[in-house]
Amino acid sequence: MDKAIRIIGVPMDLGQAQRGVDLGPGAIRYAGLSARLKALGYEIHDAGNIDVPVRDSLPGGPERKFLPSIQRICEEVYLAGRTAVEEGFIPVFLGGDHSIAIGTIGGVTHKEPSGVIWIDAHGDFNTPESSRSGNIHGMPLATLLGSGFPELVAVGRPGAKVKAEDVVMIGIRDLDSEERKQLLNCGVTVYTMRDIDEQGMGAITRKALAKLSHHKRIHISIDVDSLDPHEAPGVGTPSSGGLTYREAQLLMEILADSCKVTSADIVEINPILDLANSTARMAVDLAASLFGKSIL
Repeated sequence: MDKAIRIIGVPMDLGQAQRGVDLGPGAIRYAGLSARLKALGYEIHDAGNIDVPVRDSLPGGPERKFLPSIQRICEEVYLAGRTAVEEGFIPVFLGGDHSIAIGTIGGVTHKEPSGVIWIDAHGDFNTPESSRSGNIHGMPLATLLGSGFPELVAVGRPGAKVKAEDVVMIGIRDLDSEERKQLLNCGVTVYTMRDIDEQGMGAITRKALAKLSHHKRIHISIDVDSLDPHEAPGVGTPSSGGLTYREAQLLMEILADSCKVTSADIVEINPILDLANSTARMAVDLAASLFGKSIL
C-alpha cells in the first residue's frame, strides 16, 4: 500500500498561548489536500480528527495546567501513527500546534527507527527548566530526545523516541539562549537560515539526506512558520527572515526525489491570523511537492 495516505487531524491548541491553531486541520482540508494528493495517484483515507477537548472547558492557568490533556492526546496520536504504519499507510498529520509531534514521531518510530527532518523557525528544544513561557509547543523535539516532562517523554513507550544523530533541523533562526546552548551540545544537525543563505537550499537538503542516508524511512515535520511571514501570514509565532516559497518548494521536491518520505506533520497554521486561507493553500502546495508533484 505504498501509494496510500492516511490523513489524521490533531486540532490541538493546548501547547501554546496563541489561540486558533485548532482550526488548522480544517483549513488544510478546505484548501484541497485530499484532491491534490489523489491527483498524484495516492489512495486517500481521511481518519478525521483526534478528539481534543475545548480549551475553555479545562482548568485555567498557564499551559502546564494542560499537561494531562496534552499527554492523553499525544498518546492517541502515537497509537494512530503506529497503526497507520503497521497497516501500510503513509500517515500525514495535520496540526494543531507542534507539540503533536511528541505523538506523531513516537508512533511512526514504534516498530523501526526513522530519520527526522524538522523544518522550523524555532528550535522547539526547550525543557520545563529552560523555557521562559512554559509553552509545550516549544519543547517537543527535546521531549522526543528524552528531556522534558516525564509524562510526555514516556508517551507511547518509555524514553527517547529518536537519537540526536538521526535529526536534521532546517530553517532555524529564532532560539532562546538556553535552547541554543542545549542544541549546540546535543548532537542534532542544525542548518540555520544563514547556512541556507550561504550554501543554497539545494546543497542543504542534499546534506540533510546524506546525514540520514542510513535510514530507509524519513519523517518530515513542517512548522509553517519556517517560511517568512510575508509568504505565510497565518501563523501564531512569525519570525522574519524565513524561507521563501520557492526555497520551501525546492526542499520538498528534493525530499520527494529521495523516495524515503514515509510520514509527515504539517503544523502551526492559524486561520484566524491568515489572509483568505493563503497559508493553508501554500501548505497544500508544499505537501503536493513532498509527495511527488513535479514541474516536468
